[in-house]
Order: sequence, then structure tokens, then C-alpha cells
Amino acid sequence: MNLHQLRFVREAVRQNYNLTDAAKALFTSQPGVSKAIIELEEELGVDIFTRHGKRIRGLTEPGRLVLESVEVVMQEIDSLKRIGKEFAAQDSGSFTIACTHTQARYTLPRVVQAFMLKYPKVRLSLLQGNPRQIADMVQRDQADLAIATESIASVDGLITLPCYQWEHVVVVPADHPLLKSKAVSLEEIASYPLITYDSAFAGRSKIDHAFSLRGLKPDVLLEAIDADVIKTYVELGMGIGIIAGMAFDAERDKNLRAISVGQLFGMNTSRVAIKQGSYLRSYVYTFIELLAPTLNRKLVESAMSGTKDTYEL
Repeated sequence: MNLHQLRFVREAVRQNYNLTDAAKALFTSQPGVSKAIIELEEELGVDIFTRHGKRIRGLTEPGRLVLESVEVVMQEIDSLKRIGKEFAAQDSGSFTIACTHTQARYTLPRVVQAFMLKYPKVRLSLLQGNPRQIADMVQRDQADLAIATESIASVDGLITLPCYQWEHVVVVPADHPLLKSKAVSLEEIASYPLITYDSAFAGRSKIDHAFSLRGLKPDVLLEAIDADVIKTYVELGMGIGIIAGMAFDAERDKNLRAISVGQLFGMNTSRVAIKQGSYLRSYVYTFIELLAPTLNRKLVESAMSGTKDTYEL
């Protein structure tokens, strides 16, 4: 048994059981991958994969258990490599953050700026996607951590900690009738064409749930993945928008006005997610604390060790 065999098994699963694609991803030959997997199966005395002819189709029951062990072993190997790199270069290296557009555009600039002043030798990368996509990036070791709202908290294999809370706002043109309302209601909002986030983003499920509870079916004219697009179409007079409060800037959005509607749609919590069992370099802890000062290294390490199961704002 060797690490190459374990890598081949893991990559075969990741590539949807296509050994040709697995070989390409690992820069080796397809016959070599196939042979190594067969040799591992013979050594273990069980079939890891189900087959149709020469093609693998899925995991056997013992194969699922083998894959779980493979993931643990490979994660420990990755951690050993990171430990070596960190002590070889304490204040340099690469750091990849996966986040939604809202986080990248409105929350992270001040944090990234402060971080780069502390660690100018670190090569920082930002990857963007919806919550499910960025969670997958962390699970697949394509990113060190993820920052998002919503479903990221329920993803298996990730430890998530709350960073901060925020509310939605309704954005309207400067002369819109809703600005005359003393307390905007769901019924009033639903009476206008609505422009808001795609269902995977920024508290959209809470928006839909609030309307549903009142038996309302708003006319969602347009769904977008970021607030800038929503605000653009509101400025064009196509409807009213619902965005994260952090995405409205009175100085930049001079043609628009924001109406707080947290009382209608509730509070939302942005979270930072880390892969369970991963090794974090010291500057990653620094970044997390810059993002959320309450998340100091001791607290994060406690959460990762399983000694702190719940930590909520």
C-alpha cells in the first residue's frame, strides 16, 4: 500500500469514476491508475469499486469505508506538508479565501487591506461562488476557508463560526412612494415588481419564507447573484430591490434610498467555514480575527478540536 494508490482512489471518486479524467488530474496514465487501484483492492482483499466490464461505476459498501479512511490519511498528509511550509516560512506563503460576491465586494476590502499590511509576503487569492460552491472549494482543499451566509452552516465536514449579523434593506429610487410609509409592510413590498438575490444567496430563503407566511406571492422580476446588479436595475426603474444592508452605501448609491426591513425578514449571520481537521497557518488565524475580533485563535482552535460545539452571536 502506498500514497499513490490512495490518491488514485480519491481522485477516481472526485472525477465521477472516470479514470481517464482522474489520470489527467494527477498527471499520470489511465492504465497506471487502473493497475494501482486493482493492486490496492487485492492487498485489502475487498473490491473498492463496482464495475461494469472494465469501467468502474461506483463504490462498494466496503469501498465507502475505504474512501473515508483515505480522506483522513490524505488530509493528515496535507497537514504535515503545511506544517513544514509554515515553519520554513513563518510570514509567507499562499492563502486562498472562497466567498460570495457580497463578502468580497463589501466586507473583505478593509480586512484584506489590514491583513496585507501585516503579511506583505503572503500571496492572497479570492475565489467567488455561491455558498454551496465555496463550501465545496474548502472541502476539496482549493481554499483555506470560506465566508458566506445561509446553507454553509449545514455542510458536513466543515466547522463554521459566526462573524457578524446583518439585516436586509429595500432599495428604491429617491422619489419612490414607499419612502412615505412610516413602517413598510410585506404587503406594500409585494405590490411592486421585485429585484433580489438568487435563491442560493444572502438570506433569500428568509425573504421567501416571510412572504409565504403571509400568503403573499411577490412578482420577482429579476434574480441576481450580487447587489450591484440589483441596484443597477432599481435605478432603471424596473422595480424595487432587496439587498444585504452592508451592500448599500449612501455616498456611492446617491440615486437610491434604503429602507431597513430587518423586522420583516429577520437577522442573518455571516459565517467563516474551515475544513474539519485541517491545519491552519498562523496568519489564517490572524485573518479570521481581523474579520471577526471575537474569533481569536484560542476560540477557533477549541472549535476545531471539538471542545467548543456551539458559538453563536
